[in-house]
Amino acid sequence: MQITDFNMDYFSLKGKNAIVTGGNTGLGQAFSLALAKGGANIFMPSIMPDDPQYNKLIEAEGGKAVYMEADITKPGVPEKVVEACVKELGSVDILVNCAGIVICKDVLDFGREDWDPMIRINLTAAFEMSHECAKVMIPRRSGKMINICSMFSFLGGQWSPAYAASKHGIAGLTKAYCDELAQYNIQVNGIAPGYFKTKVAEVSASDPVRDKWIVDHTAEGRWGEIHDLMGTTVFLASQASQFVNGHILAVDGGFLTR
Repeated sequence: MQITDFNMDYFSLKGKNAIVTGGNTGLGQAFSLALAKGGANIFMPSIMPDDPQYNKLIEAEGGKAVYMEADITKPGVPEKVVEACVKELGSVDILVNCAGIVICKDVLDFGREDWDPMIRINLTAAFEMSHECAKVMIPRRSGKMINICSMFSFLGGQWSPAYAASKHGIAGLTKAYCDELAQYNIQVNGIAPGYFKTKVAEVSASDPVRDKWIVDHTAEGRWGEIHDLMGTTVFLASQASQFVNGHILAVDGGFLTR
């Protein structure tokens, strides 16, 4: 390929089919809509209720929006999700492991009843979804996997050791799967959002002291807006990022620089 061969069509996702876990709520909506705007069809397994109004936003971009009620922490469900996506849309070209939860407590109050569900959804379910998608991507020698990491993939996790452990784990999974799957022309990368005012961050955003600390420690001096994540998602899901593999891309307004 010559440099003159590159064109903006490399960013197009037209005709691609994406699974976005938890894609109908929170940051998942930003990832789903970004991929739809790029031209992809969106398959959304979620425990949250279907949202017809949000589906219409996706379909307004010209693609399909398919919702599946599914708890991907349950044995066998990730396999069923992938099978359903292939049956409904024809393939799985893109996987975004977005579904996740966070529980915050003081360290002495944080027990197994808090640890176990966070590890199940944030890490184990992401592994199982990746494993099942790899089964259909490897024979085609093509695919994109995007794991949603966090600032806590790099930092300690005050008030939530399980969140920090799971997000360190998902960063490790990203690199390990890159090592395994790159030979099959499959790119596995992560996005590490900084601080965004989603439902998960309500406690921090409503605490004046914590809010000030976050703003002061973000080089841009603000919280992230949902749309700040969308371009990164399209890039990592597209042919434009073909030689980007095993990388965790921080979308954090410079938080990690301070």
